[in-house]
Amino acid sequence: MTDHTAAPPSAEGPLLSVRGVDVGYRTGRRKQVTAVRDVSFDLHPGQSMALVGESGCGKTTLGLGLLRLLPRTGVLSAGEVLFRRKDGRLVDVRTLAREDLRRFRWNEAAMVFQGAMNAFNPVLRVRDHFLDTFRAHDRGRRTRAEVLERSAELLRMVRLDPARVLDSFPHELSGGMRQRTLIALALALEPQLLILDEPTTALDILTQRSIVERLAELREELRFSMVFITHDLGLAAELADRVGTMYAGRLIETGTTRDIFHRARHPYTSALINSVPPVTGDLRVPESLPGGPPSLSALPPGCSFAPRCKHAVERCASTRPVLDVLTHRPDGLSHAAACLRSNELSTEGATRD
Repeated sequence: MTDHTAAPPSAEGPLLSVRGVDVGYRTGRRKQVTAVRDVSFDLHPGQSMALVGESGCGKTTLGLGLLRLLPRTGVLSAGEVLFRRKDGRLVDVRTLAREDLRRFRWNEAAMVFQGAMNAFNPVLRVRDHFLDTFRAHDRGRRTRAEVLERSAELLRMVRLDPARVLDSFPHELSGGMRQRTLIALALALEPQLLILDEPTTALDILTQRSIVERLAELREELRFSMVFITHDLGLAAELADRVGTMYAGRLIETGTTRDIFHRARHPYTSALINSVPPVTGDLRVPESLPGGPPSLSALPPGCSFAPRCKHAVERCASTRPVLDVLTHRPDGLSHAAACLRSNELSTEGATRD
C-alpha cells in the first residue's frame, strides 16, 4: 500500500461538501427507489478519495449525482452538494441553473465515465470530441487552432501521440488509449475535481498499471482533487488518501487509507479486504462473503448488512447504526463507521467476544 500524504487543506475550507444526499430512480408513477441514502463527506483541495463496495452499492449513482449527470429517471432528491468554485464562491450544485451547470461541468469538475468505448461517439474522430467539449463548456473562448493545440498538449500529458490519436476514430484505438484519451478530455479545462468511475475496467494488468501511475503523476502536477470509484481495493490503496466504503446506498465507513486497510471497524469493510488474496506476508485463503446486498426497495429495518454479518447480534436487526466518528481528525480525515459494535472490533475486523 502506498503511503499517501494529502495536500494541505485550503484556508477557505473543503472543495466539496456533501451533506445528507439522497439519490433515487423513478420506477413508475409516484414511485421511486432510493439508491443513495443520507451520504455526507468533505473533500479538501488536492485530496483523493476512493469509493469502494460491491456492484450495486451506489458508488456510480453518487458520482453521477455529484455532477447532476443522472439519467432521466434519476433525481437528486435531498441534501446539498456544496462546491467551492475557482473564484472562491460556494455554490450548491443541486440548485444550479442549466447554463451555470454547463459552465460548472468540465470547468470546475469533470468525470471519466466507466467503459471507454461507450463514452465516445463512434462516428466522430477524436479531434471532434475535443472540439465539441470546448464548444460546449468553454463558451467559444478559444479558436479552433487553439483548441487543437490544447488537445495535442493534453494527449501528450497522458503519453499519447497527438498526430495519430486526434485523426483516429475511437475503434482505431486500443482500450488503454481510449481510456487515456478520456482522461485527457476530462482535464481539458483544468477542473479542480476529477471523478473517475472504474477507469481501469476491462484493461490488462500492464495497461492498468500505466494508467494508475500516470493518474498519480497528473494529480501531483496539476493538484486536482479526485473521487475514485472502484471495486478494486488494490487501486484504492494505490491512488487514494482516504477511502469510503458503501453498502446498500449508504456510506458505512470512511477514513484514511491506512485506517481502512489496517484498522477497519466495519465488518463489511473487513470482509471486502479479507476477500482479496495477499501479495505479501503470510499466505492465507481468501474469505468469501456469503449472500448478496439487500433490495433497495425493501431494506431491512436495522443494519442493512446484518443478514450477512457473522458478528451481528439481536439489536443489529432492529437498530439502524449511524456513521459515528471513532478517531477525530481535521480536514475530513476522521475515521468513522456505521456499526453498533465498532468499538468491539479489533484492527483485523474480528470482534473481541
